[in-house]
Amino acid sequence: MKLNSIGLSAEKSIVLSEDLNKLLASFQQYYQNLRGIHWNIKGKRFFDLHVKFEELYTDANMKIDEIAERILTLGGVPLHTFEDYIEDSNVPIGKNVTKDEDAIRLIVDSLKELLIIERGILDASGKADDEGTNSMMGDFISEQEKTVWMMKAWLAEEI
Repeated sequence: MKLNSIGLSAEKSIVLSEDLNKLLASFQQYYQNLRGIHWNIKGKRFFDLHVKFEELYTDANMKIDEIAERILTLGGVPLHTFEDYIEDSNVPIGKNVTKDEDAIRLIVDSLKELLIIERGILDASGKADDEGTNSMMGDFISEQEKTVWMMKAWLAEEI
């Protein structure tokens, strides 16, 4: 088995970088959704939600950078065009979302898709002995599950 510069299977690292590119594309769509609802939210909850959506898109932007850098660390090339993001994203597109409940549901639906991808990467990175990717996915999953719980509580819905 050929090892790459960080001591991981070169073949498994390329597969992981492809999976991470799927996550990158999906995170880019999630980020765009958050920016859109941040800009376009209306109603009595505007002030609270406007701030919360900014917090979420700032966090998503940092995660996008972490994912891209991990792809590079594994020897891959991160996707970087909107065309690639649209083609490879699993996250729903939220266009012209202005109502508070619709915005929160879009976040929950988006995070569900991200979590599905992340759990697949977590499994694959564990099998590849890739602790760097594994740790990153574990951190993302833990944080996003809490966000889903909070959003579902805001909606007064069960998890």
